[in-house]
Amino acid sequence: MGQEAMKKSRRRMPSPHKVVDDLTRVRCKSGIGIVREEVWQDAAGIIVKYNLAFINPLLCNVDNGRVLGYDNAHGNHDRHFKGTVTPYTFTSYEKVPTEFLSEVKKLREEKP
Repeated sequence: MGQEAMKKSRRRMPSPHKVVDDLTRVRCKSGIGIVREEVWQDAAGIIVKYNLAFINPLLCNVDNGRVLGYDNAHGNHDRHFKGTVTPYTFTSYEKVPTEFLSEVKKLREEKP
């Protein structure tokens, strides 16, 4: 395929669109925290990008207060925990929120 044909085929592909954009305030032993969920899908309905974050500046004074996060923002599936980023073994998006919310439940009990 020539360069011109590749450029045209790229133009036809619609960009992913955001299907979830939720922000929820939650009570914590350390005050109010925020749970953020953002999800993007492609035209076929496949999740291509996600960002889950639990934010509470009283529990974490780095990474803009992100205590816990899961995302694939840079092409890698990562877990963020109090400023440290580690690779996350991704199997399906359906498992990510379950694991994330389980951890958030425990973290909400922490005191600064």
